[in-house]
Amino acid sequence: MAASTKFSGYERENGKIGTRNHVLVIPLDDLSNAAATGVERLIEGTRAIPHPYGRLQFGPDLDLLFKTLAGFGKNPNVASAVVIGIEPNWTQKIADEIAKTGKHVEAVSIEENGDLKSIEKASRIAKGMVVDASMKARREHDLSEIVISTKCGESDTTSGLASNPTIGVTYDMLVKEGATLLLGETSELTGAEDQIAAKMATPALKKKFLKMFEEYTKEITRQGADLLGSQPTQGNIRGGLTTIEEKALGNIQKAGTSKFVDVLEYAEEPRKPGLNYMNTSSAAAECVTLFAAAGSVLHLFTTGQGNIIGNPIVPVLKISANPNTVKTMSEHIDLDITGLLRFEYDLKEAGRRLHDLLLQTASGRLAANEVLRHFEFSPTKLYISA
Repeated sequence: MAASTKFSGYERENGKIGTRNHVLVIPLDDLSNAAATGVERLIEGTRAIPHPYGRLQFGPDLDLLFKTLAGFGKNPNVASAVVIGIEPNWTQKIADEIAKTGKHVEAVSIEENGDLKSIEKASRIAKGMVVDASMKARREHDLSEIVISTKCGESDTTSGLASNPTIGVTYDMLVKEGATLLLGETSELTGAEDQIAAKMATPALKKKFLKMFEEYTKEITRQGADLLGSQPTQGNIRGGLTTIEEKALGNIQKAGTSKFVDVLEYAEEPRKPGLNYMNTSSAAAECVTLFAAAGSVLHLFTTGQGNIIGNPIVPVLKISANPNTVKTMSEHIDLDITGLLRFEYDLKEAGRRLHDLLLQTASGRLAANEVLRHFEFSPTKLYISA
């Protein structure tokens, strides 16, 4: 029987489809975190995304922060947003970018108001937004209308053998169904970058990808860094992965057999359906944050040794084939595929089970990270501030 491609989601003003219906409170900078979390505590149904950045950043580093913050407000999983900043100009700049989607968004400046008045003003705005969001209804949509991303974390031998290939099978199904897919983790491709390059749909994309990969790895070596213990991580090593090359060969199984249709920069919104490559950090929270900023509305996350990552606005489905992890960290695992390694079913069946689960989650089933309130938000910082 063919897998269903229908789910129940929220249509936004610009026609994009979301799987969640959040009212987001966005602090422009670290000084505005207290006000943003103050609104979240007062108004049920809001979600704040505190972070440590925004003051004296400059150039591409500042541009990426703004792109990330605005991207979260523009994400189809967000119904509306309040932006709170210490000063009015930059705060309004983020609000104006989000407003391009047609969503209700308002900016609140703390200067000349202080925290208490700002929290009151933003809370009154957010209260109305939550009521409006509660009136939005889910409608049936096709998987071809959404963006899905994937990453692995705390990988081990079961990742390359089972959980990552399961993602690959599901991704191949989703490509045929017309979905838009994201894959990244640039540094973790080391040793397998040639295989990713070979999957690029055109010579121009291959050239763009290899340039991106070389620039990323050159920056690491320019710092004189020894990645042993960082790549592979201590958890990777405990799980039996001895080199970054070995890790990379398991990592790329998530891409499946499809060709890459585009190569994207950090947090860049995909333009084409199918499999897209995005330049990202391999750090779990940073990577998922970049995908969410680009418009991902559902994330598939494989783990071997056990990773507990979540996201404030995107459900993060955890898949594991490690029987010990499934037992000891059961509250974090959404899909147990240990049966694949016991030969109870084949890879195609594992992929189908994941496909069924993502449809249920897209339609409103809560992921473990949402129930456990794992809402990690980690913008990528490119270099020092002024």
